[in-house]
Amino acid sequence: MDSSGRYSETARDTSSDSLAPSPSETETGIPTLTLSNSLLHLNTPIPLSPDPLSSSRSIMGITRDSRHKRSASGARRAHYRKKRKFELGRQAANTRLGAKRIHTVRVRGGNIKHRALRLESGNFAWGSEHITAKTRILGVVYNASNNELVRTNTLVKSAIVQVDATPFRQAYEKHYGQPVTTKRRAAGQGAAEAEADPAKQSNSVQAKFEARRKTSKIEPLVEQQFGAGRLYAAISSRPGQSGRADGYILEGKELEFYLRRLRSAKSSKH
Repeated sequence: MDSSGRYSETARDTSSDSLAPSPSETETGIPTLTLSNSLLHLNTPIPLSPDPLSSSRSIMGITRDSRHKRSASGARRAHYRKKRKFELGRQAANTRLGAKRIHTVRVRGGNIKHRALRLESGNFAWGSEHITAKTRILGVVYNASNNELVRTNTLVKSAIVQVDATPFRQAYEKHYGQPVTTKRRAAGQGAAEAEADPAKQSNSVQAKFEARRKTSKIEPLVEQQFGAGRLYAAISSRPGQSGRADGYILEGKELEFYLRRLRSAKSSKH
């Protein structure tokens, strides 16, 4: 401003420079602010903050719908609606071996799911002997879907695990009055569980055990596992949904199949 109270041409030029659009905005299309040289002696473009709504729209949730899949002929289906609440999915539980830890999840209809994060035991059934016992899970040995689930000891449905054989051995010896393996019989072990001292048993009890021993034969493959103290079992429950790792002892053709798979997996490593 001069002595007459009017702005000079230099001042008007400076103010017009500060309001003019920067070349970076015209080139990139992104709105920016440019500070004038007369203010900070800098010419650095400052990008504006992004739209908060656009960032929230980019977050995709887990869904279980089938509308995103192609039809049987291979055609793409039309997108006629957005995702729905009843189609939602959740993060996998990835239940691992460890001290018992279960979280509850409120689900549709006000129901509750039990999400097992850590489990160390479960109820396993020995089908041929009609014995069910709670026993420790020692480790995961095979999973048909992913070998990574074996390495990390992740408990999922249909996983093949090894369980402690002690509860089943004790139940067998108590029922039949004799050790479960031929080696234990030869060594005279298992008498405490079986209570097989003839001097302390009545004739009716001895006759009962003798009748039971006629059907006491178990498979050689299962007997070998009793010698090692570990039994192969399959998990039949869903730990991430029910919070339990229950299953059954492998026997017969199913046991032979998984033993072949385990041998082939070991041979492929070497």
